[in-house]
Amino acid sequence: MLERLSWKRLLSELGLACVPALIVGLLWGGLPWLLLVAVLAVLFWHFYNLMRLSHWLWIDRTMTPPSGRGSWEPQFYGLYQMQLRNRRRRRELGNLIKRFRSGAESLPDAVVLTTEEGTIFWCNGLAQQYLGLRWPEDNGQNILNLLRYPEFSRYIRQRDFNKPLTLVLNNQHHMEFRVMPYSEGQWLMVARDVTQMHQLEGARRNFFANVSHELRTPLTVLQGYLEMMNDSVMNERSRGKALQTMQEQTRRMNSLVKQLLTLSRIEAAPAIDLKETVNVPMMLHLLQREAETLSNGRHEIHFHTDPHLNVFGNDEQLRSAISNLVYNAINHTPDGTRIDISWLRDRQGAHFTVCDNGPGISAEHLPRLTERFYRVDKARSRTTGGSGLGLAIVKHALSHHNSRLDITSEPHKKTCFTFTLAPRLIVTAGMQENAVH
Repeated sequence: MLERLSWKRLLSELGLACVPALIVGLLWGGLPWLLLVAVLAVLFWHFYNLMRLSHWLWIDRTMTPPSGRGSWEPQFYGLYQMQLRNRRRRRELGNLIKRFRSGAESLPDAVVLTTEEGTIFWCNGLAQQYLGLRWPEDNGQNILNLLRYPEFSRYIRQRDFNKPLTLVLNNQHHMEFRVMPYSEGQWLMVARDVTQMHQLEGARRNFFANVSHELRTPLTVLQGYLEMMNDSVMNERSRGKALQTMQEQTRRMNSLVKQLLTLSRIEAAPAIDLKETVNVPMMLHLLQREAETLSNGRHEIHFHTDPHLNVFGNDEQLRSAISNLVYNAINHTPDGTRIDISWLRDRQGAHFTVCDNGPGISAEHLPRLTERFYRVDKARSRTTGGSGLGLAIVKHALSHHNSRLDITSEPHKKTCFTFTLAPRLIVTAGMQENAVH
């Protein structure tokens, strides 16, 4: 077992070298010279090991120190143990840094490490994606030279980081910046993408504004007629007209509330279990009667249905999606329009299409048709009782069935609303027989 070097060991080594010289000198003479030679031999031994140590420290590239004898053995062994501890510590620090960087890469936020002067010395992948930084090319660059926004520069220079800074970048992302001390002389900057939050807030404001606007018109009509009935005596014809108008407005408000509740219920519904068998042909058979009644002979309606094409899904949501598409075609196309409704199977799956040869829809309106309360012709929609919620209901109902609504239109030629359910949702003949038994 090696022990640390002590004075006792050094003196014992010196004694071992001098005792033979002392004995020989006492027996044959020349004691001083023999003692001098012994001391010089000990010094030469120490100088020799010092040179070996210096050679290993400055010239030799090996990781293991040279082996030693005597008092130098614990020194070289101690250096070797210290080297092992340093290696282990470096590995631990390296693993710690790797874990930190791995954790920072896993964060849903952009992370940038800078000095107090703003010099970047690390950033994660999202910082490169959102903020346009490049790593390691931007190592050592000042962040104010890379993010050239006056609000951001003032925020950094004022060093008042109690409140976050929200900034709209050139890529139209809304970023929320927070800066906090990381270590001595260093800052940790976290940038979070709050674009969706701003969009949701805008959608919420628009939703309440649209609902208020939609309800204000029928309520104003009802209030006006009620005041007329209260302030003056109305003849039978005027009273009948007023009652008919109020009933129409009441039905319109009732329809709007029902659609809002339907949309809210579909949006709030959790992921549905697509194991319920939906008899779409029977649904379309009943819907055909309703469509013909609603049209009252004003349109040429044709249904093309595969009588054996049933699917897995949610009956209520698919009924809402299909009925809204059919009713929209009837309500928003002029008299004499041909409407073709098809429910057929193709290579992509179960294919539902509603096509008409009406006036069509301009290309600029197509991307926004599924937005809540969006209407191409607001005046006509109010005349027909449209609320602008039907296609929003269709969109969310189809999303629960892993499908989406495709809209194509050629003005004055053809307009088609289409969705496809995946082949895995089609009920095969064998499944139908098992369900019957």
